[in-house]
Amino acid sequence: MERESISGVPALWWHLLDDGRIQCDLCPRDCKLHEGQRGACFVRGRQGDAMLLTTYGRSSGFCIDPVEKKPLNHFHPGSSILSFGTAGCNLACKFCQNWDISKSREMDTLMDDATPEAIALAAQRYGAKSVAFTYNDPVIFAEYAMDTADACHAHGINAVAVTAGYMHAAPAREFYAKMDAANVDLKAFSDDFYVKLCGAHLTPVLDTLAYIAHDTQCWLEITTLLIPGRNDADAELKALAAWVMQELGPDVPLHFSAFHPDYKLDDVPATSAATLSRARRIALDAGLHYVYTGNVHDREGDITLCPGCGAAVIERDWYEILNYSLTDDGKCQHCGTAIAGRFGSFETPFGARRIPVRLHAAA
Repeated sequence: MERESISGVPALWWHLLDDGRIQCDLCPRDCKLHEGQRGACFVRGRQGDAMLLTTYGRSSGFCIDPVEKKPLNHFHPGSSILSFGTAGCNLACKFCQNWDISKSREMDTLMDDATPEAIALAAQRYGAKSVAFTYNDPVIFAEYAMDTADACHAHGINAVAVTAGYMHAAPAREFYAKMDAANVDLKAFSDDFYVKLCGAHLTPVLDTLAYIAHDTQCWLEITTLLIPGRNDADAELKALAAWVMQELGPDVPLHFSAFHPDYKLDDVPATSAATLSRARRIALDAGLHYVYTGNVHDREGDITLCPGCGAAVIERDWYEILNYSLTDDGKCQHCGTAIAGRFGSFETPFGARRIPVRLHAAA
């Protein structure tokens, strides 16, 4: 860890050790820092006897997306969401699909300055129902995300975390108390995978998932990126689906997403549509009600089925909603079964658009 002069805003969740180092208590990495050192995430560092967050108020860019792109299929379907991230990450995934942002050590990556209030007002101005903390993991800029969530709530805007869920319990309680929805990456169902390909461990992620599902009001969906030969074996998929079914219940949506060669796994082939369909069938057979495929064109894997009568209540083509057969309170129009999720009045869907936004130009 290099020593340097670090500037930023005071961070939460740290303590001073007997040997004079500061330990960051945000995530299970427990980075222990001397003066001028940064943690593994790169954006949290020590200056004097304090921990600082260096990326507060600075973003790698803003974009209006469909909420389904997060992916969230049961959180106000068809609505738009203002997405942004910062830089850095507390995992070291060799297959990172956003490595240019998450692995960045260049603060020049952060091209947009934005206060929490400015972000909330921009979402309101563009008609976005929610703001998503995404592109890199919001765990490492939790203070910024939480303040932004507060500002969003003051303007009737939802806050959404797209995260790997690698976080200690105490900060997780504060963080998820302010989130309206989260999509958590369950990267595999093997600690060996987490250690060798992510530089992390599985159990803290499972603990986060269970906490969100059982002890918060935050809507939860899960994504697993399937990598050929790494985490797509039948036995592992059956174990993953069985854990979700037993520990979280049948109503937590599970997304299986296709890998494409990138970063340090550019020699691994892309995930086939057949692999995703196989994984989806395994999860459905385990009893899960809502299982989806992503990053491939798969109309069947995009459909939300009613667990009561089996009717297609939401039909999608990529991020386009073709048919919506739910009442405003989220019940099947065919049989009245309640569909798990957060729903409301369904208006003209946002569709598959992607609209880059510069906040200074939006003022």
